[in-house]
Amino acid sequence: MEQLKEQLKQHIIEALSLEDITPADIDNEAPLFGDGLGLDSIDALEIILILEKHYGIHIANAADARPIFKSINTLAEFVSANKK
Repeated sequence: MEQLKEQLKQHIIEALSLEDITPADIDNEAPLFGDGLGLDSIDALEIILILEKHYGIHIANAADARPIFKSINTLAEFVSANKK
C-alpha cells in the first residue's frame, strides 16, 4: 500500500506539473483540495485521467469522486480495491 501511495503522489506531481513538490512533501492524511495540497476541480479531472490511464478505473461522475479524492490515503484505498 505504501508503494501505491508513492506511485499516486508521483503521478499527481507529474500530471499537474507541480514543480518544487516531491512525494515526500505530500502528507498522506492531508486534504488534496482546499487547505491541503490546494488542488481544484480541473486538477480533479486530471486525477480521474490518472486513474483511468494507470489503473483501469473509470469514474463517470466527478462529483462521485469527492470522498475518494479526500487524501492520498483515501485515494490509495480506492485504487487498491478497484484497480483492474
